[in-house]
Amino acid sequence: MDLEKLKTTDGIDVHGKRVLVRADLNVPVHGGAVTDVTRLERLVPGLLDLANRGARVVVISHFGRPKGSPSPEFSLKPVAAKLGELLGKPVAFVEDCVGPKAQAAVNALAPGQFAVLENLRFHKGEEKNDPEFAKELASLGDIYVDDAFSSAHRAHASTEGITHHLPSYAGPLMMAEIEALRSALDHPDPPTAAIVGGAKVSTKIPVLMHLIEKVDKLIIAGGMANTFYLAQGVDVGRSLAEPDFRDTALDVMKAAKARSCEVILPPDAVVAAELKEGVPTQVVSILDVPSDAMILDVGPKSVEHFTDVLTRCRTLLWNGPLGAFEVPPFGEGTFALAKEVARLTKARKLVSIAGGGDTVAALNEAGVADQLTYVSTAGGAFLEWLEGRELPGVAALARE
Repeated sequence: MDLEKLKTTDGIDVHGKRVLVRADLNVPVHGGAVTDVTRLERLVPGLLDLANRGARVVVISHFGRPKGSPSPEFSLKPVAAKLGELLGKPVAFVEDCVGPKAQAAVNALAPGQFAVLENLRFHKGEEKNDPEFAKELASLGDIYVDDAFSSAHRAHASTEGITHHLPSYAGPLMMAEIEALRSALDHPDPPTAAIVGGAKVSTKIPVLMHLIEKVDKLIIAGGMANTFYLAQGVDVGRSLAEPDFRDTALDVMKAAKARSCEVILPPDAVVAAELKEGVPTQVVSILDVPSDAMILDVGPKSVEHFTDVLTRCRTLLWNGPLGAFEVPPFGEGTFALAKEVARLTKARKLVSIAGGGDTVAALNEAGVADQLTYVSTAGGAFLEWLEGRELPGVAALARE
């Protein structure tokens, strides 16, 4: 995957042309209303740029998991309405993404106008990357722009198949995501650090093995840190851990040492008898976890130690919370470190890049999501990039 081959629409004449934009409109909707507009807000500048240059902008996206047939609860109609509000422009909603209705609606667009087509996954051909479905989609456009990095890890008709039929370009959001990740992994300002949190080592083995080749400091926290301690003979009480992955944890530490990557674990923890809001808690050394207690967050010494490490680094990549942040008070460690990362970023001492659904939620709750250098809205695609895997949607754009 030669990323230098990625092209954007900068300098391309799009006036009067039908520009098919693959967006990610898969946003939370409750009671017919969009409850989080973050992804939509990020799309707006790129869409307006195309419209202002005279393109006939046709937005396509999946939404939820309707299993290949129409389902009212998975209609993009309310999302299209919210997008129109954010654009400040009328947005035509079309009740299908292929066929006569779609063709007529797209052909009726004047330069500078917008349409959103119905959920791609109402057709089985989307997820199967069916060549005929991809061809039908392509017939609606003159140019294809993929601005959905968060869907780039899937080889679907709208992300991979369509690129075989139309001149294909990376949108501004796609480029921003790729450039942010490359700045952290491929040409960072050293020294570099990564924070990897979350519940299980088993789900992040490829991430850990890839990162130890890329960073100088690897901070491991969350439930997965417990498995690393278990591997070293530390009693973690009733904490979430994966005994079957003790050898894996030791392998990670051995590989990290061979590559001069320092693995850093929390020195203290917040423990409780159960994961429940309002339960009594105590802060203990990681060596003094009571046998009947659960580690549910990092302690203040951990936050202090991690902050000290980051003050001596120039680049940070963050994926995963440090504790069970969804249940108060077990988000305090994550929120405290997030504020320190924001402070270092604001002082221009640290380039900070974060991603993953739980990470973004925790940063939002800490009130600092807009204070880091870049926060990715992608989940699976972000994680697969951290694993060093080729993303089909990106590779398709980088083809000759």
